[in-house]
Amino acid sequence: MPFDHAHDKPFDCAHDKLSSLVEIVQQHRAITLILISFIILGTVYSVVTPLFEASDELWHYPFVQHLADGGGLPVQDPRIEQPWRQEGSQPPLYYALGALATFWIDTSNLTEVRWLNPHADIGVETADGNLNMVVHSERESFPYRGTALAVHIVRFLSVLMGAGTVLCTYLIALEVFPEQKTLAAGAAAFNAFVPMFPFISGSVNNDNLTILFCSLTLLLLIRLVRSRAAFHSRRSRPSEPMPNDQLGFRIWDLGFGHCALLGLVIGLGALSKASALGLIPLTALGLAFSAWRIRAESVSRRIAWFFGSFVTVLAISSAIAGWWYMRNWLLYRDPLGLNTFVAIVGPRLPQPTLRQLLGEWEGFVKTFWGLFGGVNVAMEPAAYWVLNALAILGLVGLMIDLGRALVTRFTFQVSRDDSSLTTRYSLLTLLTWPIILFLALIRWTTITKASQGRLMFPAISAISVLLALGWSQWVPRRYEKWLLGIVGGLMLVLAAIAPFRYIAPAYAKPVLLSEAELEGIPDRLDVTFEGKARLLGYEAGNEEIKPGESVEVTLYWQSLAEIDRDYTVFVHLLDENDLVIAQRDTYPGLGTYPTRLWRVGDAFADRYVLTLSPTVFAPCTGRFEVGLYDFASGERLVATGPDRQSLGDNVRFHQVAVLPREDSPVPNPVDFDFEGRVALVGYNLDKRTARQGETIHLTLYWRALGEMEEDYTVFTHVLGEEDRLWAQVDSQPQGGVAPTSSWQVGQMVEDHYDLVTKPDTPPDVYDIEVGLYLAATGGRLGVLDEGGRLRDNRVLLSKVRVVSP
Repeated sequence: MPFDHAHDKPFDCAHDKLSSLVEIVQQHRAITLILISFIILGTVYSVVTPLFEASDELWHYPFVQHLADGGGLPVQDPRIEQPWRQEGSQPPLYYALGALATFWIDTSNLTEVRWLNPHADIGVETADGNLNMVVHSERESFPYRGTALAVHIVRFLSVLMGAGTVLCTYLIALEVFPEQKTLAAGAAAFNAFVPMFPFISGSVNNDNLTILFCSLTLLLLIRLVRSRAAFHSRRSRPSEPMPNDQLGFRIWDLGFGHCALLGLVIGLGALSKASALGLIPLTALGLAFSAWRIRAESVSRRIAWFFGSFVTVLAISSAIAGWWYMRNWLLYRDPLGLNTFVAIVGPRLPQPTLRQLLGEWEGFVKTFWGLFGGVNVAMEPAAYWVLNALAILGLVGLMIDLGRALVTRFTFQVSRDDSSLTTRYSLLTLLTWPIILFLALIRWTTITKASQGRLMFPAISAISVLLALGWSQWVPRRYEKWLLGIVGGLMLVLAAIAPFRYIAPAYAKPVLLSEAELEGIPDRLDVTFEGKARLLGYEAGNEEIKPGESVEVTLYWQSLAEIDRDYTVFVHLLDENDLVIAQRDTYPGLGTYPTRLWRVGDAFADRYVLTLSPTVFAPCTGRFEVGLYDFASGERLVATGPDRQSLGDNVRFHQVAVLPREDSPVPNPVDFDFEGRVALVGYNLDKRTARQGETIHLTLYWRALGEMEEDYTVFTHVLGEEDRLWAQVDSQPQGGVAPTSSWQVGQMVEDHYDLVTKPDTPPDVYDIEVGLYLAATGGRLGVLDEGGRLRDNRVLLSKVRVVSP
């Protein structure tokens, strides 16, 4: 019986496809290596970063779990605290994909794994730590189970989405610059190795899917410009075939299919995050570029093609995502659902000025390059300096290229069908998308605090291609490979170092002390707290400090018994009036080692950095006060000395001299900028402990920063709990003798106020509150920080104590 060769056809077909794939990989080795490196790197970030320590992952994952458990789409209610908080207002596609990948896992231990740290310094870079938003335990260890397994699966899914974005960046660059694989690889490497990108890609965050769809949309739009030009060129030269794309596949003829695919991708993007709606005006511009690009057709045909294509895109994207925005309208009377989002996360009031937004630029840039954890784990300043320098070089080079293109366009006659025009239209599309996104982000950050550079990642493909183009302008084409290779290699090294140099140490538990280290504790205390913990001793840092400076102290703790609750350590620096002039409240281990994790007999060192407010009254003498309290109830543990004498609820030790600054002609110098009009530069008090009904004399020192037409009123208050006033004087400066409208720029004004405490003032500690307002409107002047950001609308000076007669 003859052999039937027909059965070989499927195998031949599979072999041909495999051969084609191998050929593609060989032709594009650089992107293959970049993608492999990125997937490894993103996985490393996802493993090294503890659970819920990536931007808002703490709120993103509960949405995934809710869907995985069959809970359906959440209905947001600002009055009810829900585990997903504001993220429940996000479109659901990313969370649905995560739920589909993890629904089979029992994640009932989420509450135990999601062990919140109430003292976390979120969004604040600190000198000593307390950076972890969540307490981490053995439940997160490998082999992963339960919630840990589910989170890591969704994280890896996000890494693959990030890899898809990197590939899109490469293909976009090749669409704009065919045959320039070096430039395309440089763009992809930048995209892959911006440290913040693999960090976000290795987390549970709906941005990852949104970024991918935005990059796909850019790819389709740029291909639209190129393929439309090729299509009309083919009509004029029918014998020429349609060209292939950058991976060897034939470009399809323009028509319904291309616009339908564009609508599909935009719809999926809009079902991932509302910011993807910015793709709609970008698409309109891209379609307009494509229609205007080909002059062979009549104006009416080009207009008809534009509207037909745009309506097709809108119809399909609306069919995919429209139901979600209609649901938002029916539930919240807001198609975007932003009213409930802002109500939950908190509005930004008052809205910032342009100067204040500019003051946030440094933080914006840092969160683009890499500010990990809860926006509180930073790299060294040198890393940001290098990355900023690279970006500046790329931007300057890009301007050189654009300037050269403009000179060429207006100096020489260029054919309308010249391929350079197609390239310029493509670059215009790439330039437009970051601008649209940035303007939308500015608007959003005036509504709620959102000045994070990572929110520009939906445009990272465009940014990467543009910067790679800019860098390529600095060297001849033959050296381009070396320059882009150096840039990409430098960024790869930085991105590879970051998880181990910055992220892992931020969440490391304290190292247990050896016997030799226990014997070498510098200053012994041996104070016991109700048989649960012992403060073995301490080591203090500087003996003299000034207002605004920091003092260090290391405490040596030992566990004496198993503890079933989480006690908070308080470290205070008290002055002679027992007023707290600096403090640090934290779980032991700076948040990483709460008392429920302690094992009997273990001892460790805990380093605390206490920073004095610049408003601290000086000179004075500070003394450390340390104790433990139950965060839930506020109840303190009783302290017992080494000879079993009761010390109350704390132990006090070691004096620190707080010295006045010597560089100012006024006492207690400060620098509070009231919206560029006036500055409070110093103050003085005649006493910091007063009896009920007694007068506290306050002296304020002002300096005019600008000319003022208005007469502002100064308010001075003795402020208690719930902002209740126990003494108050509101007056124009010097009792109206020196109104602010009469001040000359640079003029110093000494201003006196007698604050008479009420006879029934409860014995307690109070704040001295100061500020300025317009009597006609009641509107207060805002206080700006050094970067021009709005800090508050008041200043709190030294605390005072009121006692019984």
